[in-house]
Amino acid sequence: MIGSTLCLILLAVQAADSPPPKPAPAPAAARSRVGAYLSGTDTIYVYEDHGALFARVDSVALPIKRGADSVLARWSRLQLGPADGGQLRITPARPVVELLSADRALTPPAESGAFLAADLVEPAGLDSTIHLDIRYATTNNFLGSVFYSSPHAFLQRPAALALVAAARALRPLGYGLLIHDAYRPWYVTKVFWDATPPASRWLVADPSKGSKHNRGAAVDITLYDLKTGAPVEMPSTYDEATPRAYADFLGGTSLQRWHRALLRRALEREGFTVNPSEWWHFDFRGWEHYPILNITFEQLRRQ
Repeated sequence: MIGSTLCLILLAVQAADSPPPKPAPAPAAARSRVGAYLSGTDTIYVYEDHGALFARVDSVALPIKRGADSVLARWSRLQLGPADGGQLRITPARPVVELLSADRALTPPAESGAFLAADLVEPAGLDSTIHLDIRYATTNNFLGSVFYSSPHAFLQRPAALALVAAARALRPLGYGLLIHDAYRPWYVTKVFWDATPPASRWLVADPSKGSKHNRGAAVDITLYDLKTGAPVEMPSTYDEATPRAYADFLGGTSLQRWHRALLRRALEREGFTVNPSEWWHFDFRGWEHYPILNITFEQLRRQ
């Protein structure tokens, strides 16, 4: 009897520890209708849930059971953010090349208190299934400029090891981790701020305070398919500045939301916390114990 009870308890624990079943991809007809619409002054989000379409206004969700085309025809479709695979883009207020030269010579804000010594390592060097798509080493980013001379991702060692543990847990499910950004030298944050028009500066971190990226304790990350190597679909694109980027956004498709939840689950189990406004941004516990850093990638590679 005790053995049977223990077995049932173990099975219950395993069930609670496992992600929910993976949903099927949205049917093509439903997928083509997913998006944001305008009806009068109301923004309506049409989303897919296990093959069915629903319309959500504020906190109310209603099924679209039949005649979807006639219903949607009464609403105006909105271009909420970049198309799949696209990238948010803003015009720099000042030439980025000039700012990189000027801001690289500046000193980060002074901080008081005792901090842990920096120990930045590359997660991809610790686990070959961790891949990189470092957007700021290319022009495929919100300012359309190259900020890093080479595509690398560094994190404080405890955060890097936690990422390795998350990658290990994801492998049996067929997924790997794909890093878009990790440690960011302070001068790059300063360039972001100076290049961003004042009205859009809510998009970037204030260099007078530094960011968790500057401390080597934040990572921008997504999932990729281990078999194909292709990034998975999420409810929004990376660096998107719309409600679709929220960690709890209820739109999109079942599979997109499942991918987002799987990523969050894997990282939160290892000590990361998601940014509520950006499903891809995760901060590692104890980030406040590390100082703002301004070490270049070149300096780190020489260490």
